[in-house]
Amino acid sequence: MSDLKALTPGTWTVDASHSNIGFTARHLMVAKVRGKFTDFTGAIEVASDPLLSTVNATVEAKSIDTGDEGRDTHLRSADFFDVDNNKQWTLVSTGIKAAGSNYVLSTNLTIKGVTKPVDFALEFEGVVQDPWGNTKAGFTAEAEINRKDWGLEWNVALETGGVLVGEKVKIVLEIEALKS
Repeated sequence: MSDLKALTPGTWTVDASHSNIGFTARHLMVAKVRGKFTDFTGAIEVASDPLLSTVNATVEAKSIDTGDEGRDTHLRSADFFDVDNNKQWTLVSTGIKAAGSNYVLSTNLTIKGVTKPVDFALEFEGVVQDPWGNTKAGFTAEAEINRKDWGLEWNVALETGGVLVGEKVKIVLEIEALKS
């Protein structure tokens, strides 16, 4: 665990070219499908006491990429994300607390206009200076949600039992932030 005190107060902007907003969901009850969002922004406002810092992020829902254009088109449709009417998702922090050797990032996550609290297990990876003199920080945050809590209900029952798409979705945020 790196100590959050290594973060200097101020604005840290998510470096999208070195970050990943990913997820994993069950398919056919036996496999996992992974995906990511390719268009997102975020900022971390680091306070003098790092546990009082705030995080705000926005994801463009249409930027979903699972490596299968047919599946991505279906996920963008009204069956799932309804991106024509719900263009952006947001994550807004509500608190940070120590948890053993890591942290918990409490947030309000808004998907399809529905806002629910989600706690992320947060690892602070540290602060470094890149070869161009920029100060960067790394974070990994993970949470598991039930997609139905956000109105993502579409599914197909399988003849052998179970469903086509699992309800649980694991979200993994791998973030590199730049000190402004």
